[in-house]
Amino acid sequence: MKSYTAYITMNTKKRYEIINITQMVEEELKKSQIKEGICLVNAMHITASVFINDDESGLHKDFLNWLEKLAPYSKTGYNHNLTGEDNGDAHLKRTIMGREVVIAVTNGKLDFGPWEQIFYGEFDGQRPKRILIKIIGE
Repeated sequence: MKSYTAYITMNTKKRYEIINITQMVEEELKKSQIKEGICLVNAMHITASVFINDDESGLHKDFLNWLEKLAPYSKTGYNHNLTGEDNGDAHLKRTIMGREVVIAVTNGKLDFGPWEQIFYGEFDGQRPKRILIKIIGE
């Protein structure tokens, strides 16, 4: 069995963003030369997420609006912020949206269902953060 590891650095312009990273992951899969296996994509920061869903801008706005209702931004509304941070909401948003995804690799391609794409969700952006891509298989 072979293993391939890559890192992508993200640095968003906004505090909150959802970015389609499917093509970046597909490029790393090609480099890996793995034809059958699995691909793990992981947000390596506790205020960012990786998830799979539809690439539709209205849905992305719905996600961000929904998350803001569940965990609104507040400089003082979270115990975590008493430590000098202002990102208590971002930790909760990340927990809701998830840390990572695993996608089957079949015939050298990501084996998605209809409309599925991979997204990076940023909830405390404007600084560099890494995404891990780990591909294993034959």
